[in-house]
Amino acid sequence: MLRVMSVGARKLARAVEATVKDLLALPDQGHGHEIIDGDLVEKETSAEHGVAQTRVGRSLGPFDRRPGGRSPGGWWFATEVLVDFGPRQQLRPDLVGWRRARMPERPTGTVVSVAPDWICEIISPSNASNDTVKKKRVYHQHQVPHYWLLDPVQETLSVLRWSADGYVEVLNAMRGERVRAEPFDAIELSLAVFFGDDEDEPA
Repeated sequence: MLRVMSVGARKLARAVEATVKDLLALPDQGHGHEIIDGDLVEKETSAEHGVAQTRVGRSLGPFDRRPGGRSPGGWWFATEVLVDFGPRQQLRPDLVGWRRARMPERPTGTVVSVAPDWICEIISPSNASNDTVKKKRVYHQHQVPHYWLLDPVQETLSVLRWSADGYVEVLNAMRGERVRAEPFDAIELSLAVFFGDDEDEPA
C-alpha cells in the first residue's frame, strides 16, 4: 500500500483520527483509501499491482461459486471491499474471500463487518510495512485464517496460516513455480500467471 496522504487526510491527521464517515466523504466514497491505525491512507495504483490483483482473482474462479459440481466452489470473492475491523482499522484488502459455509449470503453494502476467511495483499515497494506489519497485525487479531502476500516486484508469493502465536508461513514460492496454496489447494496455480504470463493452453 502507498502511504501517501491526501491534503484532506493530512488536515484530519492534525486534528483527530480519521473515521469511516471521513473516508466515505471523499470522492467516489474513498474507494482508493483506507484507515490504518487511525490514519487515512491512499492505496497503491500501479499497473503491476492491478495486473496481479486481476490475475489472482481470475485464477481462483473455480472456487467462486456454490459448492458441488465439477469445480471446487464454496467461496465469495471481492476486491477493494472496505472491511470494518473495529476502531481505527477500516481496511480495504486487495482481494478477500469468505467461505459460503460461514457466510451463506454474499456480502453487501459499502462497509462489510464480517472478517474474511482469506485475504491477499499485493505489496507496494513504496510502503511494504503496511501489508507486512500493520495490516498483518490487524488480520491476526481478528483471526483471519489465511493471509497471502504477493510481491509483484520480487515475483513471490508467501502463504500464511493463522496460529495463536502469530501467522505461520506454510508456502513461499516464486515466479515459474506451480503450487497448491491453501486454502485453495484443490487446484494447481501458476505464479507466472499472477505476474502477467498467459496460462498454457490445454494439450
